[in-house]
Amino acid sequence: MTGFFKNLFLYSAGHTYSNLSRLFLRLFTGIMFLQLCIRQMRNFDSVLTSFDGFLGLSPEVSMITLIVIELLCAVCIMLGFLTRFAVLFPLVLMLIAENIFMSSPATDPNPLFNFQPGYPLMFIGIFIFILLSGPGKISLDYIIAAHFTESVNDEVVLDNA
Repeated sequence: MTGFFKNLFLYSAGHTYSNLSRLFLRLFTGIMFLQLCIRQMRNFDSVLTSFDGFLGLSPEVSMITLIVIELLCAVCIMLGFLTRFAVLFPLVLMLIAENIFMSSPATDPNPLFNFQPGYPLMFIGIFIFILLSGPGKISLDYIIAAHFTESVNDEVVLDNA
């Protein structure tokens, strides 16, 4: 019986599925971020009434820019394409959302970020994890990096020949 538990703990501690875990986290985060984007598209007119815009752009242009950035970043995160770069924009966006939630009274609903306070912090934590850990081997980033590594090795072999 002791051998069973010993093997169980040794197996569970030594065998990790970090690449599969990162894929799951990327897909989960991307889908959740797509939901936010879809809600903003669906409520586009109602959001515009209370949205001031940013960077001197009109509210419509600002909202369209925001939706396109969210959509592109969510797809890039799910595919694992330019993952660390694609995580930066949503990370900044969630920092702004958390700042908006913290500075407004708890009773005021925010139509731009149609979710409960605390969700931005969840996204911030996940985005920081993805930024630090990278996309993993089940990603386009890994496939492209492997291709570049293979082509560099082929050039070295050809140069030495």
